[in-house]
Amino acid sequence: MVAQLGASATAARAHEELFAYWASLRRAGRLPGRADIRPEDLKRLLPTVSLIDVLPDGDYRLRLAGTGLYSVYGREITGRRLEDVYNSQAAEYWRKELDTVVREGRPGVGVHSMSWRGASHMSILWLRLPLASNGKDVDMILGYDAVVGAQGDNGSGIRAA
Repeated sequence: MVAQLGASATAARAHEELFAYWASLRRAGRLPGRADIRPEDLKRLLPTVSLIDVLPDGDYRLRLAGTGLYSVYGREITGRRLEDVYNSQAAEYWRKELDTVVREGRPGVGVHSMSWRGASHMSILWLRLPLASNGKDVDMILGYDAVVGAQGDNGSGIRAA
């Protein structure tokens, strides 16, 4: 339990760091766009960062998934839509959460069980931040995931997502 609490605190600090970076890019209440994000500013977080395209048909595609996400999904997920990555229940969960970020133009944060992947002892602590190339209409989402739970021998309870 102590390792789990430490893992959650580490994930929360990473979320705070990314949120503060995103918030620093806002100007006069306008949302930052993808062009405002400088990967070199996020080096430490990049392995678990994702960029999600908001498609014209209302669906979502993972434009970019950091290399650390490969071990979570067991395969490359870059370029895939939600249904290509998740089972129907998990895809619906993510669609609902992403729809809220797009509709409200505000960050979303939460915890999602990895039971869809057969790992109910692990969860993703996630953060989704809206991006808008015109400053108003969300056309991309910046994501960050941290996986917490039993991790075998490393003892920390957290690993790169």
